[in-house]
Amino acid sequence: MKASSLLRTRKHLAIAAVAVVLVAAGAGLWWQQRMGSQDGVLRLYGNVDIREVQLAFRQPGRVAQMAFDEGDAVTAGARMAVLDAEPYRQALAAAEASVRVAQAELDKLQRGLRPQEIVQAQATLGQAEAVARDAERNHRRQSELLASGASSQRTVDAARAARDQAIAAVEAARAALSQAREGFRREDIAAGKAKLAAAKAMQAQAATALADTVLSAPSDGTVIARVREPGSMVTSHDTIYGLSLDAPVYVRAYVGEPDLGRIAPGTRVRVRSDSSDKVYRGRIGFISPRAEFTPKTVETTDLRTDLVYRLRIVIDKADARAGLRQGMPVTIEVDARPAAKGA
Repeated sequence: MKASSLLRTRKHLAIAAVAVVLVAAGAGLWWQQRMGSQDGVLRLYGNVDIREVQLAFRQPGRVAQMAFDEGDAVTAGARMAVLDAEPYRQALAAAEASVRVAQAELDKLQRGLRPQEIVQAQATLGQAEAVARDAERNHRRQSELLASGASSQRTVDAARAARDQAIAAVEAARAALSQAREGFRREDIAAGKAKLAAAKAMQAQAATALADTVLSAPSDGTVIARVREPGSMVTSHDTIYGLSLDAPVYVRAYVGEPDLGRIAPGTRVRVRSDSSDKVYRGRIGFISPRAEFTPKTVETTDLRTDLVYRLRIVIDKADARAGLRQGMPVTIEVDARPAAKGA
């Protein structure tokens, strides 16, 4: 009996010792977490947000070349795809010809008539005046013959009409000579300038369309989708490539209202992921002015029904794509003292 009692006593002591160790460990963990908050380290949780671009031509046509495949790295300005440009080269040639025609017409208006044309207008006026003098003499002669009965009224009327037509022809020739000497009207010149401007605008539009047959990378990045192949007919805005940009790289995170006073735009942060021990550096770039319910994809120590504020963290350019991937969950550490009570 004494041996069994001793055995039970030892067993109770062992259980009690284990309980003490567990309590001490729990207290130590609680104290560590409490001190971790009190020493100014604020831990937030979020996901990596890398921007993507859907690349497309602004012009329709047939795809002639595709230079990159999925997974390829591209640099800003890289020639990624090309359309068959022959129709656009022909349109540009036609637009350039229209510009030359409009320029020639404007030059003609601004320079006026050639000296030979002025001489021709003078000769036309002289010829009209001669015809008018002859018509006037014939009218007088027929009028005198009518008085003596040697001519008829009908003949006199015809001579008068011929005289009037000759006088009108003289006035027209005189006006033509004046116009030839003065040049074209200012309104005609203004219209010629407008036609030239319109032709140049069409030329610029055709040149832009030709340039748009080349699809270039807008920034450094990685091809994540190759949607079309050479020979495909595409319309404007059809996606050709999907591109993931190297920079900027953001982290979307949320902070609870009690900790809102501990951070501000520009605050430096450390970002860690589960995939490596690397510490990424960044800063808080944006804090939403509007509260919202915690998204289900965000893990925090608070209840999911708590109101939080969304914030965006900008990763430093040197660390932008060093192991970070779209949607990757990360932990954010902020060196910030707890907000003062009643502040």
